[in-house]
Amino acid sequence: MKEKIVLAYSGGLDTSIIIPWLLENYDCEVIAVAGDVGQGEELEPLHEKAKKTGASKLYIEDLKDEFVRDFIFPTLKAGAVYEGKYLLGTSFARPVIAKRLVEIAEKEGASAICHGATGKGNDQVRFELTVKALAPHLKIIAPWRIWDIKSREEEIEYAQKRGISVPVTKKRPYSMDRNLWHLSHEGADLEDPANEPKDDLLMICSPPEKAPDKAEYVEIGFEQGIPVSVNGKRMNGVDLICALNAVGAKHGVGTADLVENRLVGMKSRGVYETPGGTILYEAHRALESLTLDRATAHYKEMLSVRFAELVYDGCWYTPLREALSAFVDETQKTVTGTARLKLYKGTARSAGVKSPYSLYDMDIATFGAENVYNQKDAEGFINLFGLPLKVRAMKLRK
Repeated sequence: MKEKIVLAYSGGLDTSIIIPWLLENYDCEVIAVAGDVGQGEELEPLHEKAKKTGASKLYIEDLKDEFVRDFIFPTLKAGAVYEGKYLLGTSFARPVIAKRLVEIAEKEGASAICHGATGKGNDQVRFELTVKALAPHLKIIAPWRIWDIKSREEEIEYAQKRGISVPVTKKRPYSMDRNLWHLSHEGADLEDPANEPKDDLLMICSPPEKAPDKAEYVEIGFEQGIPVSVNGKRMNGVDLICALNAVGAKHGVGTADLVENRLVGMKSRGVYETPGGTILYEAHRALESLTLDRATAHYKEMLSVRFAELVYDGCWYTPLREALSAFVDETQKTVTGTARLKLYKGTARSAGVKSPYSLYDMDIATFGAENVYNQKDAEGFINLFGLPLKVRAMKLRK
């Protein structure tokens, strides 16, 4: 009886030739799985393409709601940003896809999962750690680490010999990954960090120079750290992100150009477009500034760096990430209210925030009143707070 192999399938060149390659090198049946995480492509034609290249069947799975609920929003609540700029768009899309691969593999009685990630990138780790965490009995096949194909030209030649139709030329020279949250660009002229991104690189966001000359305000409502409304209109997570993507892109908000440290040891350069995500992070940060006490806010800020590393490294299904999320959820119980942002020429700036759980007390904070805060109390506080410095200075003078 032939073994069944479940393939993470996109319909692109890599996964199209992986199907015949698996059939030629394994006594197997290939079951293709396409995960819809909001990449904006019409996936239905993939049925015919997968069958033509040798797959026995294709699953097209709508993962958008799960992606937002179980991956995007928990990361947003954590305030996790990798290396100060990257909002983790590709990073947390991989575990939701891999989770569904595992579920289908178990349903189909498959013995292995296959992916098309290369041996130089982060995605191989993200796919495989998820599989190991959820189904350690499944084998993992990564063709790019074992086959003889070394270049895109060799891939095209391999496909043509087997009658697989592929575009001879590529309209855009970049390696791109798109989902509901972001669009990433890598490769080509971007591989030299000295090169400024070309004018026509951006596909979602307007260049700030071409954004409207008039600012626009947007108000986002949160309940326990989760965004639930835009300008007073309640929306589900998917629709909310789409709405913010549209308004943010119009004003050139959400582009990031960075040289990042990959998990596998090398540096890589990427340009990311994340308009809605950038707005949400700024709004969430503004609301937390009003509702979190100093100690919690500062500790959470340190934690967010580690959380981002875990997501980037593919460690979603780990005890540490789950424990950090439990801490984050506790901090978010009072992160309820609205944040108003001003969008203008590539920027999203706080323009007012309010919450029923606000810790800001105008009577205490004001410079005008003296009946709540006794300024004389500060002298004793400073004496005690500065006592270690005073003792040290006295000793040094001796």
